Amino acid sequence: MRRLSLFLIILLSKQLQVFAQQWTNVDSSFGPLPSSVHIYFTNDPIDTGLFRAYYLIADLKDKKLDFTVDTTLGRRLNPQQFYSKNNNPLVVLNASFFSFATNQNLNIVVKDGEMVGYNIHTINGRGKDTFTYRHPLGSAIGISKKRSADIAWLYTDSSMKYPLATQWSLGPFKDSSAHISFETVDRLTAVMPEPHSGNVSSWFKPWKMRTAIGGGPVLLQQGEIAITNNEEIRFAGKAINDKHPRTAMGYTADGKLIILMVEGRNKMAHGATLEQLAKIFKQLGCVEALNLDGGGSSCMLVNGKPTIQVSDKDGQRPVPAVFIIRLKK
Repeated sequence: MRRLSLFLIILLSKQLQVFAQQWTNVDSSFGPLPSSVHIYFTNDPIDTGLFRAYYLIADLKDKKLDFTVDTTLGRRLNPQQFYSKNNNPLVVLNASFFSFATNQNLNIVVKDGEMVGYNIHTINGRGKDTFTYRHPLGSAIGISKKRSADIAWLYTDSSMKYPLATQWSLGPFKDSSAHISFETVDRLTAVMPEPHSGNVSSWFKPWKMRTAIGGGPVLLQQGEIAITNNEEIRFAGKAINDKHPRTAMGYTADGKLIILMVEGRNKMAHGATLEQLAKIFKQLGCVEALNLDGGGSSCMLVNGKPTIQVSDKDGQRPVPAVFIIRLKK
C-alpha cells in the first residue's frame, strides 16, 4: 500500500508539472525595457522532457507601445532582417504559417486596419477524396484600435474591407468546389445548431482589428483548454500531440498580451505539445490563446537579442510576416 501511494504521488507530481512552471524574470538580459513590458524564463522539466521557454508580457493599454506587423511581397526575411528593416523595434517574432513554394502567408495578416494576408479556405482532398475539398475557417489573434485583444475564426476575401468573424468553432465545410464563398458559408451555417439567439447573423460579425496575425489551432477559450485542430486542420493525424518548438500568443482579462516561445529539437529542450502549451497559458492567467507557426520558424528577438535557440541548422528561418512591438517616439 505504501509503495502504491508513493507511485501515485510521483505520477501526480509529473502530471502537475505542466501547471507549475517556475518563471524567473530576465528583464536585465534583454533591457532596456519599458515598465509595461517584462520577460520571463523557465527551464523546469515538463512531464519527463527537458524544457526551455520564455514568455513576454506587455500591457496593451500602454499607449507608448505600438503593436503591429510587417510583411514582404514574394520573398521572405529572417527576424533579424525584419528587425533591421523596421529600425530596431522592441520585439520581433515569427507569426503566420506560410508556403515554402510561394512565400505566401497562409493566414490573415492585418496591418493598420487593412488585410495584407488572407486565410486559405480550401484544402484539396486526397486518395478516394481527390475530387472533394475541405474549407476550414482560419483563426487569428487581433488587437483593436481601442487596444483590446480577441481571438476568432475568420472568413477572409480580398473583396471585403473587413474579415468576418465567429467566436464559435465550426467544422470545415466539405464539397466538390475548389472555392467557397461567404454566401455559401452563411447558407450552410443557417442549418446548423445556433450558439445562442437563434439568429443566423449571430454567427459572423465584421472583425475590425487594427493589427492581426493568423495561426491555429486555438488553445484556450474563456479560460478553458479548447484545442480545435479539426477546424483549422493544421496538423495531420496524431501530430497534434507531438513536441516541437512553439510560438504562441494569448491575452489576459486585464489587457495583457502574452507571447510564449518554447525551445525544442535540441539536447537542452524537447519542445511542447499543444495541450502543454495551452496549460501554460492557463497557468499564466490567459482567457484566450492561439498557436502560431512553430518548429524551425520559432524565433523571438527582444531589443535584437534572441530568446530561444532556433532549431533550424541554418539559423533563423526566413518568414513572410512578423509580429512587432515598438516604442512610439
